[in-house]
Amino acid sequence: MSQPLPPLQSLLSAMPALPDARRGEFARRYSEQEAVLHQRLSGLYGTLPGFARWYAELAAQVGRLAAARPAELQAQDEQRLANPDWFQDQSMLGYCAYADRFGGSLAGVAQRIPHLRELGVRYLHLLPFLRPRAGENDGGFAVASFDDVDPKLGGNADLDALTARLRAAGISLCSDFILNHVADDHPWARGARRGDSALRAYFHVFPDRRMPDRYERTLGQVFPQVAPGNFSYVEDMGGWVWTTFYPYQWDLNYANPAVFADMAAALLRLANRGIEVFRLDSTAFLWKREGSNCMNQPEAHALLQALRAIVAIAAPGVLLKAEAIVPTRELPAYFGDAQAPECHIAYHSSLMAAGWGALAEQDAALLRAVLARTPELPPHTSWLSYVRCHDDIGWNVLRAEAGEADGADAGPERARARLAAIANFYSGSAGQYADGARPSGAAFQSSDPHAAHGSNGMAASLAGLAGVPAQVAPPPSPQHPSRPQPLAQDLERQQAALRRALLLHGLALSAGALPVLYMGDELAQRNDDSYRGRSEHAMDSRWLQRPVFDEYAFAQRGDPATPAGQMYGGLRALLGARRRLDALAAGAPRTVLASAAAVLALARGPRFVALFNFSGSMQPHTLARVTPGQGAADAGWRDSLTGQLCSGVVELAPWSMLWLEAAP
Repeated sequence: MSQPLPPLQSLLSAMPALPDARRGEFARRYSEQEAVLHQRLSGLYGTLPGFARWYAELAAQVGRLAAARPAELQAQDEQRLANPDWFQDQSMLGYCAYADRFGGSLAGVAQRIPHLRELGVRYLHLLPFLRPRAGENDGGFAVASFDDVDPKLGGNADLDALTARLRAAGISLCSDFILNHVADDHPWARGARRGDSALRAYFHVFPDRRMPDRYERTLGQVFPQVAPGNFSYVEDMGGWVWTTFYPYQWDLNYANPAVFADMAAALLRLANRGIEVFRLDSTAFLWKREGSNCMNQPEAHALLQALRAIVAIAAPGVLLKAEAIVPTRELPAYFGDAQAPECHIAYHSSLMAAGWGALAEQDAALLRAVLARTPELPPHTSWLSYVRCHDDIGWNVLRAEAGEADGADAGPERARARLAAIANFYSGSAGQYADGARPSGAAFQSSDPHAAHGSNGMAASLAGLAGVPAQVAPPPSPQHPSRPQPLAQDLERQQAALRRALLLHGLALSAGALPVLYMGDELAQRNDDSYRGRSEHAMDSRWLQRPVFDEYAFAQRGDPATPAGQMYGGLRALLGARRRLDALAAGAPRTVLASAAAVLALARGPRFVALFNFSGSMQPHTLARVTPGQGAADAGWRDSLTGQLCSGVVELAPWSMLWLEAAP
């Protein structure tokens, strides 16, 4: 039963830290959000004793953090409120990196800002940089403190300096905010170990295996090889703790309202340090329900909607991004709706996986199916597109699309076999681009050769560069006449791999989303095999795609005779075209056109078409006639990169793309 709303005046009186000059603005924002905020929290916690008092204390805490927000961030909030679609613009480009591998430290990352600006980056996602668990910490995703920077990367002053420098450069900093769990050495976990009953209630703890076994009947396993099961026995706790991911990551109990209040406050404190985007990690797992897989529960969405309302009150210029790696049909829920908005951005993992699937199958059917299932978005939201990230390619998000045959449902067995074949293609099976000489990627968390296991690897390696000897040199040039001539077959493989890598980036840049580059992909960096020699990483093949930024390749980025230079030059050409084409804004219309099986033909409005050939053979495509602009004759299509005019039938070279705009 919903609890009555507390009077606004009583809430304002509980906020002595809020300056008089800001009370009116806070009251306006609170009034706009109070219905959703109170309704969602009342639905979750309204039957608990003391709810009204807890809610008033939460609102007061939000007011105190709003009062503490620095003036320059308040000014930015106002600018973004006046332009709520600022992140949908075609000039938006993201970049994702580990701070230590990109710059060595937060101060080192600041030194990379010129590189980011050269690419046109306006959004930098630094993977976990807060203080992690001592020892194993899942690449920083086991957080021991939400208020302190990892000492290996610097201190809080370095974070403040970095956010200020990025903001001055027009770049928004994105931080991971791990909602589902904390490290087993977080103060809450340490207090629970010591016997603090209030902190013990922050976690799911069971005295014996009776309830864990009941839950396990319907739960999946995230890391079945290295961390099987979802519960870990902790002697200090005298029972079994819910640990979905690793034994050292304890799931938070969001049925306890204190957990929500403390997590909301932690996010706002980080926002006040200048973090402008939060990647909400593991959003699908927040609520536990016996008899379900404990994913995508309605209460998880209620929690996210309440969190969005709090951000809209205290830091309205901040964006929330859902990390929900779920099938296409389950993604829209993470945006909410006009009455109860949720996240501003969500990863389109199905689009990413389907692109790699299309390369493996030399057929764009998976992509066409994913795009057909991709719905229109609510106002002021965007998909996030990408080619690679720090995590594996999870093929199972494509189960629905992979089960289709000629538009009909061919069943789960067809889907399983099809996705398993794609997964095996990237981990060493016959027919991969490396021709068996060296696997382009690695399987992840599966010992079953028939399963659709995840796939790991850097984009260039997965695209075939792993099969090209590293010592292959570019051909001689006037600038470098002494270069040895490479073997023709190796050079051909190298060129094909780079075309495939650029093809996928062209898709991410034109599909209607906020595109994010992964560190090193702009330089065609290869897999980092050194992780196998590090005991703490050897069992986790995701470290293949977590290399140190390649300074040598970076120095070659301007040399078109090198793989790094070819990739960098090709990508910058695409980025330059994208920035001037408003048809490529995230919210512009998108239509899939009829084409050959290997070709994806994607129209963005009536006057832009992107063509992608996912096969190793030449593919013809017949262009539609251009509808002339007002007062203009039909002049056909113009290549957005070369300016060349074309019409009628175009021939798409193997692994190539064309961006075509209606000629004026």
